Amino acid sequence: MSELLVSVRGGVATVTLNRPGALNALSMGMLEGLGDLLDRWERDAAVRTIVLRGAGHRAFCAGGHIRVMHASVTAGTAIHRRFMEVEYALDHRIYGYPKPIVAHIDGIVMGGGMGIAQGAALRIVGERTRMAMPETIIGLFPDVGASWFLSRLPAALGNYLALLGPTLNAADAIYCGLADLNVGAETPSGIESLRPAIDTHFAYDSVEAIVASLAGETRAAYRSWVEETLEGLGRRSPTMLKVTLELQRRGRRMALADCFRMELAAINAAFEHGDLIDGIRARIIDKDNKPTWKPARLEDVDRAAVEAFFVPRWKPREHPLASLTTLEGP
Repeated sequence: MSELLVSVRGGVATVTLNRPGALNALSMGMLEGLGDLLDRWERDAAVRTIVLRGAGHRAFCAGGHIRVMHASVTAGTAIHRRFMEVEYALDHRIYGYPKPIVAHIDGIVMGGGMGIAQGAALRIVGERTRMAMPETIIGLFPDVGASWFLSRLPAALGNYLALLGPTLNAADAIYCGLADLNVGAETPSGIESLRPAIDTHFAYDSVEAIVASLAGETRAAYRSWVEETLEGLGRRSPTMLKVTLELQRRGRRMALADCFRMELAAINAAFEHGDLIDGIRARIIDKDNKPTWKPARLEDVDRAAVEAFFVPRWKPREHPLASLTTLEGP
């Protein structure tokens, strides 16, 4: 349990994610350990509240253990599939946990960190908060429930955050409804100032339409943002951009548990597709920042390629997440 530091005082159980050298990225041991702790404390009348924190001053949790998943896929083992099943089940459980969970996310919080934070009853941000769902840059899509918590935002805003994964400060997180309390000094929300442009361009149902709308922007105030945004979209996997938008579209109509089940099927397809593995190689392992997306152009991604991510992989009762209840979340 050295990766999880635990203390219980005055009815408050505090769990500190303790991998500061890795920005507290989640390992399988951490996921399983958190699940065991939640089991124990659910039955312990002496524990009334659970607090989740990150060790060190830099991060709450920067995501999942990406290198381990890459190694598992390339070696042909099942570790990466099991990791996602355990992670998604834990994330879902936090939403419906019978005792209040507080996530103190004053630091970097991305990917898997968002998964364990967004279901908390109270999400606290501060001056060091840097929040994002940047999965499309590595050839994936925002997961860990993002098809639920981003799709519950106004559509254009959710689409923008899902497709681009911009880094949000505390004020942005509050503005977007991804945090509840800011204990740091007040700073302006950059997202709020960009909202008119976001609403104009990201409300479309296709990535091509979003790109075309951005290209037609004439307001001088948004010129540099548009250039950065188009450049950013151009560096991402065309397939995963389309899959991301489809996850957001479908997630708006689905219960929380069904969103996690949909994401699990989609991420298994992503492991097989190839863009994710080369994206991890290019961005994290080799760091040459030259992934080979297949295909390389939006116009070459046909509808069938997107639909392949949503094909049922299990009979309903055999789904690895079949036991998740259809609670609606906060």
